[in-house]
Amino acid sequence: MRSRQKVLDATVEIIESEGFDAVSIAAVANRAGVSRQTVYSIFGTREDLVSQAVVGLALTALGDITLRLEATTTPFDYIVELLVAGRGAVRAHPVLATLLDPGRANPFFDDGMMDRAKPVARQILEPMAARHPDVAPELDSLVDIVLRLGVSVILFDDETVHTDVALRRFLTRWLLPAMTANG
Repeated sequence: MRSRQKVLDATVEIIESEGFDAVSIAAVANRAGVSRQTVYSIFGTREDLVSQAVVGLALTALGDITLRLEATTTPFDYIVELLVAGRGAVRAHPVLATLLDPGRANPFFDDGMMDRAKPVARQILEPMAARHPDVAPELDSLVDIVLRLGVSVILFDDETVHTDVALRRFLTRWLLPAMTANG
């Protein structure tokens, strides 16, 4: 377990100092002080390594967002606050902010990103489904839409949704009717 954390920490350090392009199994192994075989045996591929490092950062940021989510009263409010706070966390963290750069090797643009992100999104949305059992049957659909909206909100920022207030207004206009039409 200790090697795993050393490898993840080394990956984050490389991303922060040199960007996603600089992450390789060899570079991470060297920085972490472990063998390349150790990195391969824990993570399998460079893409899984990068994804797990970024997911770890995102889950840490989510810990700070949890209080905001606990204060929500409806599934819609939960999703809106998750998207608003998630975007803020990405903007504020130096490594997560690199997800805004469509440069090479960015895991947001990796073919398997959605498949790797779904279990994380499910974990984030399960507390909402537990508090609101009426949405539990739709959890898989909500995971899909929240992931797609989240990626869109993070990558395609513009002046119409740049502030938290503007993003909430946009989501209320388009997401609320969709959520209430189905339940």
